[in-house]
Amino acid sequence: MGKGMLMLGFLLVAAGLVVLYAPGLLSWFGKLPGDIRVESGNGSLFIPFTSMALVSLVATIVLTLLGRD
Repeated sequence: MGKGMLMLGFLLVAAGLVVLYAPGLLSWFGKLPGDIRVESGNGSLFIPFTSMALVSLVATIVLTLLGRD
């Protein structure tokens, strides 16, 4: 459990550094085909279907690789 918590901490720090110092690297996120964005005068709705599917796929691959001993 400790190893997993350390890995999660390192990933969060790395993600924070990317967002802070290189925000252009993630400018495509949320703008993929399949992400739904509806804007009107009263409000907006954003459902990132494709972006979340991509995050899920990457997380599954990383966790599968880390889970192997």
